[in-house]
Amino acid sequence: MLMPVVLAVVLLIVQVTLWFHGRQVADAAAREGARIARAGGSDGWQEAAESKAQQIVQAVGPQLLKNAQAKAWEQGDQRGVEVTGSAVQVVPLLPELTFTITSRFGGPIECFRPDDGSDGCE
Repeated sequence: MLMPVVLAVVLLIVQVTLWFHGRQVADAAAREGARIARAGGSDGWQEAAESKAQQIVQAVGPQLLKNAQAKAWEQGDQRGVEVTGSAVQVVPLLPELTFTITSRFGGPIECFRPDDGSDGCE
């Protein structure tokens, strides 16, 4: 009589662990994509940042973060990447229950400012 409760608790612990690990994969991918986005110039930075984020997901844990999608964003002088995917599901009896993971990293655009007093980035 106690065994179903113990099994449910064990499966819940495993599910939370897989969600947490998938979150770590998404964080790493978004962080690396944001690093590329912030350092990129004015042309092609979106594709480069999204590609780097996808590479990190594929290298670290393609099975831990399923259907991962990376989307580069820019708001004012901020750039970054948002990675979205779903965690592995341990309990197949609940197909309508999804564990969506979203991670967003970004920061100010890095640029060189010359000493001549000009404002623009080069």
